[in-house]
Amino acid sequence: MMEAIVCKLNGQEITLATDPARRLLDIIREDFDCKGTKEGCGEGECGACAVLLDGRLVNSCLITAAMAAGKDIWTIEGYRDTDRFRLLKEKLAEYGSVQCGFCTPGIILAAEAVLSKNPHPTEVQVREGLSGNLCRCTGYTMIVDAILAAAREGEGLW
Repeated sequence: MMEAIVCKLNGQEITLATDPARRLLDIIREDFDCKGTKEGCGEGECGACAVLLDGRLVNSCLITAAMAAGKDIWTIEGYRDTDRFRLLKEKLAEYGSVQCGFCTPGIILAAEAVLSKNPHPTEVQVREGLSGNLCRCTGYTMIVDAILAAAREGEGLW
């Protein structure tokens, strides 16, 4: 059964005729070619499919099209046009926090979720904000340090 789903994706209102039970992850990747949102585990455990849904970090593999109706969804493709993204990207590179890149979009969106709630987080708060994101290459200390540096240097961005 097809249903018209209306929402915003990366700042643009969209209407999509789709099965309301279809995963948001599949819609983002297949219908809108946003390949930065990746499928890792498909069970909401790894954060590779993380997106911002009304400003809240969610795993898109667990969100149905019906659950996305009327929501404001941001993927890494939309977020990368912001000054916040540029600062996070710069700090992640400076601190050696990125290796293979598979988890990076989800980690950047997790950092955005943390910093938009609290522009001056503690290390513990950053670690809690990243807790749903798995990185098998880098290790979390460099990622946390980069996010804390972005918070310090991004005064007024968040």
